[in-house]
Amino acid sequence: MAYLKLLLIRHGQSLGNQEGRMEGWQSTPLSPLGQHQCQRLGQHLARQDWHPTHIYCSPLERATASLAAIQASFRATLGVTAAPLAPVVYSPDLRESHQGIFTGLTWAQACDRYPQLCQRLTTSLDWQTVPEAETPLQLQDRAQGWLRQVLDRHSNGDQLWVISHQGFLFHLIAQLLGCDRTWGFAIPPTACFEFWLDHSRWQQIGPNRHNTELWCIKRFNDQSHGTV
Repeated sequence: MAYLKLLLIRHGQSLGNQEGRMEGWQSTPLSPLGQHQCQRLGQHLARQDWHPTHIYCSPLERATASLAAIQASFRATLGVTAAPLAPVVYSPDLRESHQGIFTGLTWAQACDRYPQLCQRLTTSLDWQTVPEAETPLQLQDRAQGWLRQVLDRHSNGDQLWVISHQGFLFHLIAQLLGCDRTWGFAIPPTACFEFWLDHSRWQQIGPNRHNTELWCIKRFNDQSHGTV
């Protein structure tokens, strides 16, 4: 049977990642290692013949540069022309979580500037508000809204690449899995998550919600192409 296939991809290592900065909505370039990671992923997807019909990408530079490197490597591996692989939509909803007053800072710099706030953050596991930053509820709503738009726009047989960021992917994955909480785990640069779903039955209630033939996870935090 045909499925709607979603391949979620975290961008390659950025210079901000390399320096340990909280980038948020800040646009930063890839590091040399990040470029290499994306090239490896493009080669890997080409060898698997994983052709997208549509591509969605965060507009932040570390994501757009990742997409460019993945596509170039994909085409080079297959020996095809420089024509686009698929239509690309740059969606602000796929941006990383906004880090508020911490944007662009390392943790050490944040502790120097905001010692009382950082002390609260390190002494309690309860959610602490960072001024001007997005809240988990806002991120959840953003992920839910983006997924709803994509499901309204696509159907079985479509194959989507989605290039985004670790913090947002936590919430997008939770929405796909139907979780009532968001799970945290390390997502290495260019790690992939592949979900297959029967779009025609997505809104149904009843036994089909639990029919594992209709909802398949083909890879989860996959790094088999090499991320280091």
